[in-house]
Amino acid sequence: MNNNYIGVLDSGIGGLTTLKEIKKILPNENYIFYADSKNNPYGEKPIKELHSIVKNIVDYFINKKVKLIVIACNTATTRLIHKLRKEYPNMIFIGTEPAIKVACDNNYKNILVLGTPSTIKSKRTSILIKDYKKEHQNIYLVACEGLANAIETKNNSQINKLLDKYLNPYINKNIDSIVLACTHYPIIKNKIKKYFSNIKIIDGNKGVAKQVKYQLEKNNLLKANKRKGKTIIINSKLNK
Repeated sequence: MNNNYIGVLDSGIGGLTTLKEIKKILPNENYIFYADSKNNPYGEKPIKELHSIVKNIVDYFINKKVKLIVIACNTATTRLIHKLRKEYPNMIFIGTEPAIKVACDNNYKNILVLGTPSTIKSKRTSILIKDYKKEHQNIYLVACEGLANAIETKNNSQINKLLDKYLNPYINKNIDSIVLACTHYPIIKNKIKKYFSNIKIIDGNKGVAKQVKYQLEKNNLLKANKRKGKTIIINSKLNK
């Protein structure tokens, strides 16, 4: 079991940013990365449809006997992880959620949270703000409809157009930190940085990686040998 793969899933290529962080601290593990580009974007899908899509990928992973599943997607995590944990009580799930706690704990005053419409509107995002926002802090939530899909399809002109639309209204708000609440967004973080001076960009990928390591250690599931691990990449658009 210790040599079994870790399953990592996302609505597309964004989850590769999460996988990269996990592999930095766990280079010897074996991974199956499932990019569900066929169903991208997740952030604008009804909950019933999204549940069916993600459940199919989880079943695929379980069939491959993975030892742990990482949901490298804020939308799927905030909307489905509790349900999946009930449906698959013997599987360890690690989710990805907006790193609002990190921004608040570091005492940033004007925090911009960029995410898909589903993540921004989710109950989990509301709870994170309620639990961690301090009195002197302002948190601005921006539902970036279409941005994950533009990144997925490498549509640069659309990316630039959407960034103008979503970021220009906040240029004079003294924004000091931006939480990237979608795993696709770190791919374009240099473009985002250009809109603000002295900005701190925060995403949850390092926290996810630490949690994966912690859960493997806790459950005695770390790969025994020290050989560098393998990575299998599946894309639902290409692998039929």
